[in-house]
Amino acid sequence: MRHVVMGFVGLMLVTGCSGRKSSLLLERQARGPLADAGAVARAVQRAIEPPTRSQVQRGIEIEVSYADAAYLKTLFSKREIFGPYAGKNPYFPENLIFYIKITNKGQEPIFINPGAFVLVDDRGNQYSPIGVDYVTAFADARSRFGAARGLLADARPGYFGVNVPVGRMMTSKPQGQFALIKQSSLEPGFLHPGVVYDGLLAFWSPTRDAATLRLILNGIKTAFDANDMPQASLTFPYEFKQVLITAEPEPTR
Repeated sequence: MRHVVMGFVGLMLVTGCSGRKSSLLLERQARGPLADAGAVARAVQRAIEPPTRSQVQRGIEIEVSYADAAYLKTLFSKREIFGPYAGKNPYFPENLIFYIKITNKGQEPIFINPGAFVLVDDRGNQYSPIGVDYVTAFADARSRFGAARGLLADARPGYFGVNVPVGRMMTSKPQGQFALIKQSSLEPGFLHPGVVYDGLLAFWSPTRDAATLRLILNGIKTAFDANDMPQASLTFPYEFKQVLITAEPEPTR
């Protein structure tokens, strides 16, 4: 029995800490020059200027705001919004998040597809939105070593050798993180007149060398005919500047 358990632990250490990643994380995080690929999806301390922009077309008002770490920390801590799942920000410094508020002030329904929205920088990179699968895959890759180390720390000597909490080995991805992302993200669908719909849109972090970012909310359908076919497709472009923040040096001792 001891050999079986220790063998299972060894297997977990090999598979969990070997650096293997989800196939989602092996994709290129942006469509652009290969020279920039290594600088994408890195933690960047930034400010976005202006922090908020708004546009109105055909009675559709869309406001876009940069959701920084402080905003996300406050948002996800609100139990009145997320109930029992309220807690830690589920995103990472390697993500760039926008808060988007859509108000249909017109007389016709509209259809949005956030998966078609894109972010483009001035270095020729184009970023697509990322959903819960990408973020949880990244979380899983980041936590593999820590999880295995925690399992060993919880191991206890027993009559047949070392008792390992096998149940913890088999647990799935954190349900809370999954729920927070699903509940807060923009989802595709129709918005009828008078509806106000808001949520978050996540991307991999653009390279720190990018000076300008252009968020393009395209493919917003409206003017549906009797066969529910859209007769118009609107595009809402938003221009931002990326300003790097230099961390304050630690005080000398």
